[in-house]
Amino acid sequence: MSQKHVDEIVKILLKTQKVSMLGSFSKKDPFYILISTVLSQRNRDDQTIKVAKRLLSRYKTPEQLAKAPQKTVERLIKQSGFFKVKAARIKEISRILLEKYQGKVPKDYDKLLALPGVGRKTAGCVLVYAFDKPALPVDTHVNRISNRLGWVKTKTPEKTEEALMKLIPKRLWVHINEVLVIHGQHICNPITPKCSICPVKKYCKRVGVSKSK
Repeated sequence: MSQKHVDEIVKILLKTQKVSMLGSFSKKDPFYILISTVLSQRNRDDQTIKVAKRLLSRYKTPEQLAKAPQKTVERLIKQSGFFKVKAARIKEISRILLEKYQGKVPKDYDKLLALPGVGRKTAGCVLVYAFDKPALPVDTHVNRISNRLGWVKTKTPEKTEEALMKLIPKRLWVHINEVLVIHGQHICNPITPKCSICPVKKYCKRVGVSKSK
């Protein structure tokens, strides 16, 4: 797959997609995006949106969340996988933000990675969606679709991120997670992709997809 084709695919998806990932967040509020992305780990997208709204409509700031009773936080995010672990992590994140960063979410990748429960995908999502800084957060959608399209031949998010960094021009990085996640949610499903209505079908290698679809 050439960089030209990658560029064309991204442009097509940006033009044809009718929804935005920022619809799941709160006006690019970095704290909302950080906590939402932590909650999204090992959780379905629709559940994450509900849980994040429920929690962050009650505790809107790091100070409020740091002071929130552990049991109350657990109850509010119970629909999220591993809710007890996540409750402890997001309270600790809130405490660290208050103590080290004056209650602000850092814009630095390494500082984000140092927060409990924050991995490469979460840190990348914060940089992209909160600060418009180039990063390539790779989740299951990005990993699956970039392989299915033939962009990469990788098996882990880490290897996919590494390969995509070599293939995709940096100016496009801020778009990759959004266009591939939305594409994966609405068209390029894991088991039964809707190839007949896919706007980028002609570019797709369709790796792992039945040719009859």
